[in-house]
Amino acid sequence: MKEYERKQLLERVEREGATVGADIPETIDVQGDEIDLREFVFEIKRRETVPAGERERVDRAKKNLRRERLQRKQRLEEADISRDEGEALVGAIIGIDRALNALESLGPTDLQREADAKEAADQKRWMSFLKQALGREDAGSRGRL
Repeated sequence: MKEYERKQLLERVEREGATVGADIPETIDVQGDEIDLREFVFEIKRRETVPAGERERVDRAKKNLRRERLQRKQRLEEADISRDEGEALVGAIIGIDRALNALESLGPTDLQREADAKEAADQKRWMSFLKQALGREDAGSRGRL
């Protein structure tokens, strides 16, 4: 592959809208393990919330995908490869980016727990305000009711 071709391919990888319209690869080889990437992403996205145990799995998958993306990009930058191999690498990198975008856009792990914690904090602040407003915050030490 000629140097200008390599630069064109690298530019395609880094283009801001590169993932628009791109498909998530059906499977991908990550660190020697074949992963059903599309099925994994759709399975996770289908749920309204991601349970804590699954959140760990998703974080691990994102880390592995980032590592795989970096290795493929470095190969595209440095390896002696053909134009066809370069095109295949670009397609794989963009597919990985698409999967990462989908996984990054997941919401909080447990919306109900988050809402309950906010409500409890609101109630605690309200009770503290009432005690202070009614002069009962340190009633035990002053002998007041």
